[in-house]
Amino acid sequence: MNKKIAFTSGGIALLAALVFCPEMASAADAPPAAAPSVSAARYKIALCDWMILKRQKLGAFQLTKDIGADGVEVDMGSLGTNETFVSAITTNAVLRQQFLDKARELNLEIPSLAMSGFYAQSFADRPTVPRMVQDCIDTMVAMKVKIAFLPLGVRGDLVKHPELRPAIVARLKAIAPAAEKAGVILGLETSLPAAEEIQLLDEIGSPAVKCYFNFSNALGAGRNVPEELRRIGKDRLCQIHATDEDGVWLENDPKINMPQVKRALDEMGWSGWLVIERSRDARDARNVRKNFGANTSYLKSVFQKP
Repeated sequence: MNKKIAFTSGGIALLAALVFCPEMASAADAPPAAAPSVSAARYKIALCDWMILKRQKLGAFQLTKDIGADGVEVDMGSLGTNETFVSAITTNAVLRQQFLDKARELNLEIPSLAMSGFYAQSFADRPTVPRMVQDCIDTMVAMKVKIAFLPLGVRGDLVKHPELRPAIVARLKAIAPAAEKAGVILGLETSLPAAEEIQLLDEIGSPAVKCYFNFSNALGAGRNVPEELRRIGKDRLCQIHATDEDGVWLENDPKINMPQVKRALDEMGWSGWLVIERSRDARDARNVRKNFGANTSYLKSVFQKP
């Protein structure tokens, strides 16, 4: 009888707790906790959506998950002769939220937005560049993305066209305050050696404009990647395109020693995203899963090993 009374008293106490603390009742029915975010990793691996043939496509996230990477660099869309990027995630809030929801569902991140249109279009000459970059900044704010990839590309190559430097610097100086106000970073990719890249960043003079380093630029000019990274330094480096030109996978590329790259970044105290763009096997360049799967697996073996 005493045990029955004790049990009944305990049951009454529990019922009272559930009545006055309803959150206890829902806890048992709550879904399992989400997997830990990849944000805890020092080095994270992402894929460019346009290079996996999913430019601004929701399917880029599932494909990235299947390949085994940690995030997707989402492109702002094509430029062509338009006044700004053809970007549905900029103009369509519903679609933009779907991108964010899908990334969260798959435990992926969006480390950056890309203005890849400037690979072929002139940042120095196009009259509506301020609008283009502002659209990107506004989209970053809406998606809570902190870095934008801004390549100067073929038509803004400061090694081949040094005469464009004043126009490019002037434009970046004019645009930088908007990025500063928004709390985002414009990651500039140039073909300049590290020492000249530093001079360019100093001339622009904004904490919102940093170096987005691409291995292939240094490799193509015969420069040593770890040494270039050390010269640029931790504070100027926002993100890395860990890629070479197409030909062979990263693990088979004789031009780069990836463990030495990691050692340099370790010594610098840098952490962040390494984004795979190319380094595809030229014999089977359009095999997305094979090429990006191999490169992702290799980078993870170097940068995320226990």
